[in-house]
Amino acid sequence: MIAVKISLNSIDKVKSFVNDISTFNAEFDLVSGRYVIDAKSIMGIFSLDISKPIDLNIHAEGNTEDIMAAIKPYMVE
Repeated sequence: MIAVKISLNSIDKVKSFVNDISTFNAEFDLVSGRYVIDAKSIMGIFSLDISKPIDLNIHAEGNTEDIMAAIKPYMVE
């Protein structure tokens, strides 16, 4: 599992993020406090507080470089 912090602070960012990760055959979970939702679900993302950075857990096997490249624009340091 890979854990990173991402920022999805606008509707356009949420839509492009879901489109980017939906192409991968991996599980993506967004964790905000005690809530864990499927990161491929736009409705689920909007149930979270997207004004703050959110933890993204990536459950992928094998080569993850393509996934990391796709989510790089959303990552926060």
